[in-house]
Amino acid sequence: MTEKYQSREQRRQAMQEERSAKSGTKKKGPKKGLFKKIFLSALIIGIVGLLTGIGTFAYYVQSTPPLDETLLKVPVPSKVYGMDGELAAEIGGHEAREYVESDEIPDLVKDAFLATEDVRFYEHNGVDYRRLAGAVLANVTRGFGAEGGSTITQQLVKLSFLSTDKTLKRKAQEFYLAYQLESRFTKDEILEMYLNRIYFSNYAYGISNAAMNYYGKSLDELELHEAAMLAGLPQSPNNYNPVTNPENAEQRRNIVLTLMVKHGKITEEEADEARAIPVDSTLTDDVEKTNYSNKYNAFIDRVIEEISDQLGDVDPQADGLEIYTTLDVNAQEQVEYILSDESGIPHLENEDYQAGIALIDTQSGEIRAIGGGRNHMKTGTNYATDIRVQPASAIKPILDYAPAIEFLDWSTYHQINDEPYSYSSGTEINNWDNKHKGYLSMRQHLADSRNIPALKALQEVGLDRARDFAVKLGIPLEEEINEAYAIGGFSNGISPLQMAGAYSSFGSGGVYTEPFAVTKVVFQDGTSVNLNKESEVVMKDSTAFMITDMLKTSVRSGLANAANVPGLNIAGKSGTTNFAEDTISEYGIPEGGVPSTWFAGYTPTYTATVWTGFRRTGTDNYLRPINGSNQDQYLSRIIFKQLMENISTTSEDKSDFPVPNSVVRVPIEKGSNPPLKASEFTPSDQITNEYFIKGTEPTKVSKEYDKLPTPTGFTAQYDEEANVINLNWKYPEDRLEGVTFTINVAVNEGSPQPLTETKDLGLVVESPDPGATFTFEVVAVQDENNENKSDAATQTITIPEAVEEDDESIIPEIPGDGEEEPPGDGEEPPGDGEEPPGDGEEPPGEGEEPPGDGEEPPGDGEEPPGDGEEPPGDDEESDDADTQSNTNRNGQRDDSEDDD
Repeated sequence: MTEKYQSREQRRQAMQEERSAKSGTKKKGPKKGLFKKIFLSALIIGIVGLLTGIGTFAYYVQSTPPLDETLLKVPVPSKVYGMDGELAAEIGGHEAREYVESDEIPDLVKDAFLATEDVRFYEHNGVDYRRLAGAVLANVTRGFGAEGGSTITQQLVKLSFLSTDKTLKRKAQEFYLAYQLESRFTKDEILEMYLNRIYFSNYAYGISNAAMNYYGKSLDELELHEAAMLAGLPQSPNNYNPVTNPENAEQRRNIVLTLMVKHGKITEEEADEARAIPVDSTLTDDVEKTNYSNKYNAFIDRVIEEISDQLGDVDPQADGLEIYTTLDVNAQEQVEYILSDESGIPHLENEDYQAGIALIDTQSGEIRAIGGGRNHMKTGTNYATDIRVQPASAIKPILDYAPAIEFLDWSTYHQINDEPYSYSSGTEINNWDNKHKGYLSMRQHLADSRNIPALKALQEVGLDRARDFAVKLGIPLEEEINEAYAIGGFSNGISPLQMAGAYSSFGSGGVYTEPFAVTKVVFQDGTSVNLNKESEVVMKDSTAFMITDMLKTSVRSGLANAANVPGLNIAGKSGTTNFAEDTISEYGIPEGGVPSTWFAGYTPTYTATVWTGFRRTGTDNYLRPINGSNQDQYLSRIIFKQLMENISTTSEDKSDFPVPNSVVRVPIEKGSNPPLKASEFTPSDQITNEYFIKGTEPTKVSKEYDKLPTPTGFTAQYDEEANVINLNWKYPEDRLEGVTFTINVAVNEGSPQPLTETKDLGLVVESPDPGATFTFEVVAVQDENNENKSDAATQTITIPEAVEEDDESIIPEIPGDGEEEPPGDGEEPPGDGEEPPGDGEEPPGEGEEPPGDGEEPPGDGEEPPGDGEEPPGDDEESDDADTQSNTNRNGQRDDSEDDD
């Protein structure tokens, strides 16, 4: 049957389906073609990638340094350049290590290193691809650097020929040289070279030197726990140093023991026995460094430490590096002289007495000099960088007062009550002198190093905020601190270099830079790496400046005065640590003896921290009291002063700290709380100039010393009978408290001269010169320096001329009966037994009529002067006149003479 199709397209489609059915195939063509295309594309990409990789690898390895066998065994010294770019020292050389052959290295030591560094060392050909793949996976899942994939062969190549750059080029060269190394040397020879080359911290290069350095033993004498500790060091030598970081070293040693068990090198029982031994229990009593630097050993300490920490497997004593540093040669030599026997610093007779000095650039954080201690190379400890000591009161600006300014906007005048006080736990806290000074400013409390105000500041800020603030300044603190930290009661302590870094952030306006010694390292292949540290703003510039200004007071007039250098603007703080009670009892430490002292100070140019103390606790190892014949507790301040005097020679060194726009300086009246601005009448000795964060300064003006009112009603009257001048004035009763009146007098046309002072409202001037003109001034005064005083009230009086004895004009007429009234301004004349006129009444004058016949003359029954008799004169003063001279106008007794 013929099928009919409506179109040719339908017919063509039907025919195709019929052919497909006959052949037994399905419609799979398009899908098969897709798979084929994908496969071909992947193959092409793979080939291109492989060719590209091979080409890139070939390009990278063409610049690979030659495999110089001498460099594998013979270390090349490194050159150290100072801040001026001049060669300062060389470090390293042939004598830097003791080379041991493979058969001299015990299997115990080899097993510890192989289990830790490269367990398949004897199986691979220089590169362990299985380990490399695991490291790549770990870096992808746990972050870059989570796990390393380098074999011992690769590590030896890096140590001998390559830089530490983490680049594909360096990795390609490393692979290439590792294969070359494996083809030319046996596994035992490679392991031997590696163990003789690696750095173990503490100036120990090579496994033999490390065993002798830490344990005083040869390799065949090492115990399991000691071999495991040494095997853990190369990963981070300084961090796992058992002398300076025993806790880290013990954790790392235990990891090595676990790996040795995992890889069948030891049993679990052996590992447990080794773990039970404290890591520092078998360290030699006197760990000695072996440093062959010809100069500046303490500074070179820091150089090697920084390179090892930041560049890993680099060996500064063997890799022929060019090391550019921040070293100030002149300052370093000054530091070394101060710590030498020639300097004359006390306590040289005590071999345990030590001192550490860290000197850095205030603005950049660059280390200029390091004083590692007396006989530095024999002690094995760098007392500027390695020790961790409680900071005592030197921590107060960092942990207490700076956070109070930063977070609470305290001013330098902020008032704190120094009173009997306790920690939150109820434990009593005392000041160093066991006294209390009441309300004083933060500036004064800091200068006098009061403990109670410091604790109160920390409490108001809060422990968490204070801790976080200090950590940003490079102070290593635990997650949780307690209130004892306010006065330096740390659990672990800090180093002088860390303290210097923290203090420099105040001098630099609130910018912190971790102190560093190395700026750049150039490798033998010409590549280089920059090691400058980044700076960070860690506080407001107002906080930094206000702390600095208060610490300047501490140096100029506070407890830190022994560190003051005239002509330098120094800010600084001292600190004194204390013995525990059981230590005092055990060693018989006398009262006032202390284990160590601090001084941290800075100028705009330099920051220096000095620690003085002892290597170990002992019967005679204490700093004697300040009030003793030897003021040992001033030594840290004296060392600081000597150093700053010798290195601060330029005008820039003598500059002052700039005042930021964020603060204002306000004259404050002392004792005002809350603070009040001083008025124009406030005495100068009652004014203190303090800094406030702009916008928080006080606006109210004190009225305590407003100008005193001028005395009123001032009169000066001459009493001819008594031959005295009576001075009287008035003054507001509500202003009399604390007021003294100063009386000055000018005679004729002379200048005013002080006459006397009185608290009364009147004064009697006796025996004035006849015919003289007296001008009196009375001024109210309210302070000892006569600065707060009133304007003067004045009166002028002229004393009559003296009259000759035969002059009848002095004979008064006797008034008759019914004649004129006797004197007394209309008052009745005194009768028998009545008192004469009192103060201020005029005696009978010329031209007045005398008393009439039969009447009693004035006076207590005395006869009036007759012809030829003298009137009362200077030699015949009455008792009333004596009484009057000591009585004010209110009838009060003048006791001024009694007060004298």
